[in-house]
Amino acid sequence: MTDQRSRQVHLMAPDGVSTAVPLSRRMVVALVLASTLGLLAFGWPLVVEPGAALADGTSAPLVLGVVLAAALVVLFVGLGDGGIDVKAVAMLGLLSAVGAVLRPVAGGTGGVETVFLVIVLGARVFGPGFGFVLGSTTLLASALLTGGVGPWLPFQMLGAAWVGLGAGLLPGRLRGWGEVVALAGYGAVASLAYGWAMNLSFWPFQLGAGTAISFVPGDPVGANLSRFVVYSLTTSLAWDLGRALTTAVGVALLGRPVLATLRRAAVRASFR
Repeated sequence: MTDQRSRQVHLMAPDGVSTAVPLSRRMVVALVLASTLGLLAFGWPLVVEPGAALADGTSAPLVLGVVLAAALVVLFVGLGDGGIDVKAVAMLGLLSAVGAVLRPVAGGTGGVETVFLVIVLGARVFGPGFGFVLGSTTLLASALLTGGVGPWLPFQMLGAAWVGLGAGLLPGRLRGWGEVVALAGYGAVASLAYGWAMNLSFWPFQLGAGTAISFVPGDPVGANLSRFVVYSLTTSLAWDLGRALTTAVGVALLGRPVLATLRRAAVRASFR
């Protein structure tokens, strides 16, 4: 019993997060670079020269390459640092598969979205690096399972990767209902942010010119963002609120047993 308790303290110390993908210096650099490239992928129409923003109908192929490269870099850095072993990869595959199966249950109908439950709870236990990769692989597996592959997929993968990254970065010392409440609140906020990020990925190309909420190439960033806020509030707020409510309620109901199960799995796997 003493040995088992010591091993658990070693795995969860100092902040209660497993070391499935340790945050080494190289891992932090990889995550920062991946997130920076992701921000550019979402926001490039706001800063390019007039005319260039609408020259291409979508930047999805470029973003897909960025997302896949970022996930691979995080994995390779973890492998190179000795932090990711076969058991961590197996856990990543298992949780990605569970999330991929859960997603079609609701399919986003009426704003109901179940996939973030696995991403948030898995990232909470196994850390931000694991959460970043889990978010992207879960959305990819879901799209392949349901035939939902399209220009929107890379943006969804990147948005979900950020959801997992943020969940893994939450303060680790919370436990019990305090932890569940914090995760439910984070899940709600992250779900809203995810919806707005998806809006930003296609808003510059969807409406065309001439409406009061259209993207205007060359306008100041503040003016375009003001129109974007109005666009999001009038077209997708109900869906975003539904996603946020679903995630928060799901975490509140299932958080404690799922977290306990994942932490037992982390202890038994003896992640380095």
